Amino acid sequence: MTDARRLDGKVALVTGASSGLGAHFARVLAASGAAVGIAARRVERLEALVDEITSNGGRAFATSLDVTETGQIDAAVEAVEQALGPVDILVNNSGVTAPNAIHRISEDDYDFVLDTNLKGAFFMAQAVGKRLIERKASGRIINISSTLAHRVIGQLSIYCMSKAALDQMTTAMALEWARYDINVNAICPGYIETEMNTDYWKTEGGQAFLQRFPRPRVGEPKDLDGALLLLAGEEGRFMNGSIIRVDDGFAVGFK
Repeated sequence: MTDARRLDGKVALVTGASSGLGAHFARVLAASGAAVGIAARRVERLEALVDEITSNGGRAFATSLDVTETGQIDAAVEAVEQALGPVDILVNNSGVTAPNAIHRISEDDYDFVLDTNLKGAFFMAQAVGKRLIERKASGRIINISSTLAHRVIGQLSIYCMSKAALDQMTTAMALEWARYDINVNAICPGYIETEMNTDYWKTEGGQAFLQRFPRPRVGEPKDLDGALLLLAGEEGRFMNGSIIRVDDGFAVGFK
């Protein structure tokens, strides 16, 4: 039986792929047979990831991209398509936060988070969606949201707002683009341990925070693989406008 989660012959583009979840998503998609375009600001990290993927028998191409500079988006998509072929799958992963109390948030911090998490994601999806429509090709757009779109916590107001809006963006695009056979869905991860936060979970504060979770643990990047491959592959063909929480119950049980 053919594995419906295999992505042989597909081209995927992952933003924010220089580290953390973005780099992990690129590895998973490549291991499932997709040629992978990876985009981020830190090109040297991307080139190392390309070397890793190709050494494991995959195909990958790196391009510099700051999604807050919307003028760079079309050029990045074009570069990936020139190198690997037309993009079938977009993983809209770029995301930032600027923790602070609401009364201390600056306009620069507000713009930094919203321009990356929402505006950048919108115009990335638009760029890929327009190309799919012009080619009359089916496609998958997977927006990486957050469990904090559904459960607000202190000091992260702008981030929570941006991810809630991203969920609404997902459903709006799903509605408009269904007629073009483009599926738009979102994954809402809970707290996942990556190289950027691993030290925090070992601190007294991190351990105290964990005790407020339904289960006092954080996830691993591989815990998102099932949702990613479901939405990217043929098994997810009847999923459109879905907002999938992969958070170990955080949104419903955080104390």
